[in-house]
Amino acid sequence: MMIVWKDAVRHDGAACEEGAASMFGKTKISALKIPKKGSAKPAEPVKAPVAEPTTSSPPAKPPSAPVPTPQLTSKPKKGPDRTDEFYEIKSRVHKKLVETLDLAALGKRTDDDVKEEVKQVIAQLCEQENALLNFNERQQLINEIVDETFGLGPLEALLKDPHISDILINGPKQVYIERKGKLSISSVTFKDDSHLLHVIDKIVSSIGRRCDEVSPMVDARLKDGSRVNAIIPPLAIDGPSMSIRRFGADPITWDDYIEFGSVTPEMVEFLRACVISHLNILIVGGTGSGKTTLLNNLSSFIPDTDRIVTIEDAAELQLRQPHVVRLESRPPNIEGKGRVAIRDLLINSLRMRPDRIVVGECRGPETLDMLQAMNTGHDGSLTTIHANSVRDAVQRVETMVMMAGFDLPMKAIRQQFASAIHLVVSAARLTGGPRKITTIAEVQGMEGEAVTMQELFKFEQLGINSSGKAYGRFIATGLRPSFLDRLKYSGVDLDTSLFERQVLASDEDTR
Repeated sequence: MMIVWKDAVRHDGAACEEGAASMFGKTKISALKIPKKGSAKPAEPVKAPVAEPTTSSPPAKPPSAPVPTPQLTSKPKKGPDRTDEFYEIKSRVHKKLVETLDLAALGKRTDDDVKEEVKQVIAQLCEQENALLNFNERQQLINEIVDETFGLGPLEALLKDPHISDILINGPKQVYIERKGKLSISSVTFKDDSHLLHVIDKIVSSIGRRCDEVSPMVDARLKDGSRVNAIIPPLAIDGPSMSIRRFGADPITWDDYIEFGSVTPEMVEFLRACVISHLNILIVGGTGSGKTTLLNNLSSFIPDTDRIVTIEDAAELQLRQPHVVRLESRPPNIEGKGRVAIRDLLINSLRMRPDRIVVGECRGPETLDMLQAMNTGHDGSLTTIHANSVRDAVQRVETMVMMAGFDLPMKAIRQQFASAIHLVVSAARLTGGPRKITTIAEVQGMEGEAVTMQELFKFEQLGINSSGKAYGRFIATGLRPSFLDRLKYSGVDLDTSLFERQVLASDEDTR
């Protein structure tokens, strides 16, 4: 697999580290000379049949008709040749740039002045090529080389677009993007598998991880906190695949939630009171429902005086409080050793005197330790799990607790859940892309062997509008939570009329 990586660096990769100098060691310069030689050779066979048309047999002329000369010079073939020529020029210019500048040192500096200086050098190298490039092609070449040098190559154009929330790469020639909830294919492509592999390696190596034949799957993050998952052959049959869940330059706030119609001000005020009062909150939802963003915003209500420990597989949370300790799991090394799992970090965090523990996502045996922490003096902790509904969350927790390897009776697990979790918040991505907080439910306790819960607020979907988006209304169910006294003791006095049965907001009029 290292051979594949070196090919990626040799043909395309952005110059970085010491392998940059050999990036374009095998430049196919002869590819540009083939049309010239090809056009000179067919010129003689064309004249030869003309000199003796009567003596040559009739079958001698048909071979001269399909000579490759018309195909090499015809307009339909000029497009692909032009693209190949552009890549060859780009490779040669990039090789000369590597030989001229210390790009390994420049890669650590990303200020605009340095980039402008490099652009001027690239422009001078383009002039030395004597290539027939128009103004737009030359600017494209300069921009692409700069992106390869300082950034992630073809991905830079997509990462600069604040409206793109997801980038899904299915091989070098198929890049999908999600913009405003709609998936569409983009015009961005990579040259080949090697080029894409080099970009993947550049992302994961920046945080001390690896993606190769030994470890063909990896979770990573970009500098802005965006989550990255990559999987390569032999596990990915059709070539390297990568998905990027973006975090915008301007994080989504509660004001944005209200403006987008994802929640109502009354629900936000209730959630704020619950976080301040040290209630343990579980966030549930499917993939892409916005669980991490919701967790990040709920954590914004934690007072600055609390000591917070965050635990994640790939650090995504962006807490604004001053007293935060961030922990991140670690995969095994090439020898299969050195792995540090979420569960190990969670057990260790209990010795760090945390006021609150925030786990990015519980997806395995660490769920049992999280419930234990919530039951032993770490009230006000937050976490997320994958589940389709509030009721499914109980079954998911039961399954993950059993993964810890302890033969616990089902009733004991449910009792742990009922005593540890106070509030369950469900998020969902509805038809057409809108994300909503669909349910806020209180965990009341146990009745027999079942966990009892009551919905306090919920979203009722009424249909799908002409744009293909789901619409509905937020309602208060009329039920009051049993922990109202606890909210008062914490200094939060909510207006009880908030819980009267009523329609809080409706987006039905947008259909």
